[in-house]
Amino acid sequence: MEDKYIILKKGEGRSMKAGGPWIYDNEIAEISDSADNGDIVSVRDYNGYPLGWGFVNRNSKLTVRMLSRDKNAVIDHDFWRMRVQNAWEYRKKVTDTSSCRVIFGEADFLPGLVVDKFSDVLCVQSLALGIDRHKTEIVDILKELMLADGIKIRGVYERSDAKVRTLEGMERIKGFIGEEFDTKVEIIENGVRYYVDVQDGQKTGFFLDQKYNRAAIGRLCEGAEVLDCFTHTGSFALNAAVNGAKHVIAVDASELATAQAAENAALNGVSDRVEVLTADVFELLPEYERQGKKFDVVILDPPAFTKSANSVKKAVRGYREINLRAMKLVRDGGFLATCSCSHFVDYELFTKTIHQAANNVHKRLRQIEYRTQAPDHPILWAADDSYYLKFYIFQVCDEH
Repeated sequence: MEDKYIILKKGEGRSMKAGGPWIYDNEIAEISDSADNGDIVSVRDYNGYPLGWGFVNRNSKLTVRMLSRDKNAVIDHDFWRMRVQNAWEYRKKVTDTSSCRVIFGEADFLPGLVVDKFSDVLCVQSLALGIDRHKTEIVDILKELMLADGIKIRGVYERSDAKVRTLEGMERIKGFIGEEFDTKVEIIENGVRYYVDVQDGQKTGFFLDQKYNRAAIGRLCEGAEVLDCFTHTGSFALNAAVNGAKHVIAVDASELATAQAAENAALNGVSDRVEVLTADVFELLPEYERQGKKFDVVILDPPAFTKSANSVKKAVRGYREINLRAMKLVRDGGFLATCSCSHFVDYELFTKTIHQAANNVHKRLRQIEYRTQAPDHPILWAADDSYYLKFYIFQVCDEH
């Protein structure tokens, strides 16, 4: 392994030296001829000083993804076992592990790899060439560690079908790792039951990052009329209904999502109080305003409006639009839960955008709480991409 290396340009690698997980193509002076894409390389400063180990891939602008900052580390089976064990032990301490994200890429020092556990099924997403070579070994270690805790994993499904794989020079793939199994999994989260479709659902099938945010909204919903926008598989809507909401309208533009939301409402015995609607939220909110509709609680959980720094302005317009429309639909003294899962719209920008929306429609916001993603999606300081979810709950008051 020693003859495979990269050397940084003088003065470069500042982000990585400050704890960041990546080295970009324009920071590198030399890559040894012996290093093939996907190989583990020694990372050295311009003067030869060893900085650790990482995966190299010339196809990607993120040319090196750091694995270890220990120059004496040996990247072997014991290394992978140590990393996976640390990730699993951490989850056991911080979250309900019946369903959770077990491995969160760079934030677990396993760059490019995501593993979600849904009851007794694992769903794997591999987004980097280097880690792709080791994913089966890592999954086997994880199954072994869980079995030692009395958890028998009945199947593993791979959802490496994200577009970003093409930036790594990889094909987009999905399919079983090992034996085939029924990919429709029933899980329970916060006392709410869901069917998760690991084969055809969005990303890995279910958004676990909002687990405790969903619980936080539940307690505001007793006896309430609730509007849940971008409901996906109905998760916020169901937390509202199970916590005693009088009537919930759950909206999503995807027919697959609303069909799953309706199925999940039936699974929880709340179909009589959850009305599922397939519609474009941007068109529906102004229509409800014209009709004079009002709600006690409005929830906005949109998909990321931007996946790059170039389209942030457009995203901000989208966030401002839906938030000001939603505020108009909240009864005086009612509640708004609003969030952004776009890493590029950071905390300051998202906060400013909501403030502008409130000013535009003459509403006073009383902040109840600010939250981020659940702790099974840890935010690694210096790895900015790991902090992406911003979640506010406000009381919305008219200006009297």
